[in-house]
Amino acid sequence: MNKKPRIKSNICLDVHPDGCKKQVRNQIRFIKGKTFTQGPENVLIIGGSTGFGLAARIVSAFGYKAATFSVAYEKPPSGTKHGTAGWYNTGEFDKRAAGDGLLSVSFNGDAFSHELKHQVCGFIASHERKIDLLIYSIATSVRRDPCTGVLHRGVIKPIDKAVAGQTIDLSTVHLKDFSMEPADDLDVFNTQKVMGGEDWLLWVKALKKNNLIADNFRTVAFSYIGPVLTYPIYRDGTLGKAKLHLEKTAGDINTLISDNNGKAFVSVNKAVVTKSSSVIPMVPLYIAILYKVMKGRGVHEGCLLQMHRLFTERLYTGREIQVDEEGRIRIDDLELDEQVQQEVMKIWNRINDNNIVLKTDIMGYIEDFLNIHGFSIGDYSPDDREERSRRKEVSIPLI
Repeated sequence: MNKKPRIKSNICLDVHPDGCKKQVRNQIRFIKGKTFTQGPENVLIIGGSTGFGLAARIVSAFGYKAATFSVAYEKPPSGTKHGTAGWYNTGEFDKRAAGDGLLSVSFNGDAFSHELKHQVCGFIASHERKIDLLIYSIATSVRRDPCTGVLHRGVIKPIDKAVAGQTIDLSTVHLKDFSMEPADDLDVFNTQKVMGGEDWLLWVKALKKNNLIADNFRTVAFSYIGPVLTYPIYRDGTLGKAKLHLEKTAGDINTLISDNNGKAFVSVNKAVVTKSSSVIPMVPLYIAILYKVMKGRGVHEGCLLQMHRLFTERLYTGREIQVDEEGRIRIDDLELDEQVQQEVMKIWNRINDNNIVLKTDIMGYIEDFLNIHGFSIGDYSPDDREERSRRKEVSIPLI
């Protein structure tokens, strides 16, 4: 594992196949060491190859012994080029699931299309299964509407007024200035079409039409709110408008599945390092500071720990599911703790190029960023606070 990654504009241009596989094995081993009680039996994950979606699949399969069906769009290796990280994640997951005698089926294709929905539903029906948990975890900026054929491109922009500030350049580990002009109405519309709840609803309708929804069905889509600090570029921007549409869609789905005693939820998750969050201006700097504070308090969580808590402390407790006044599940509670945010703001107001390594956990951020692509993978356990909080030098070649 000595291949060095190349990073440009906070995007990693390489992937390490062996590292991707090893990380999946690490996560599976961690979940197998936990105790689980009653939970889902047949789980469909839309976007199950990376991040929260992959973590939810690992918890479902290796925690609850559920059959899992995943939909993702990943590139396989071709010639001398590696495939995408999610391609190797999925292959390793399926291999380990088969070794444990678990039903694991992975569909690779356009989750937005009617054709793939038909294929997935047909397969599940042919195996006489009914889905009792649907996880919706798509992260993309492009979607072709299956009804109109129009290609929509989402954008990350503020609304009403321009925003300027600082973010981190991961290739240099320095601060850099950014400025963003406000979105127009078409930007807002397109972002909602891609990142809102329209496709989530279409998946539930497809399951409903094919009589594949089990009694007491649950479905969860993931969202983020974050602190007031990031509102101008996130919650009050085009992304936030799309997430508001996602929350509204939960109500539409609740009406659709009421006769199955079903329930739809939006789960508001903690800020974590993902391919998507790394390219949102301001957010990498915020996360690096947040990691410093939360690790110092012993309450840091990555994707797998977040999903473990979602399942064991929210969805499958045997009690009524805990939600906020808007009906949302909140597992961002530790992030938005008042004392945590006060400490984050103190650091934010004092940060500069001279103290960024000392005042933030930028090296921990970079390590997580590399892990996503299969680099810098050790044998750590995801809840080993000492190991995850350690500081180590990470060498990143400049582009």
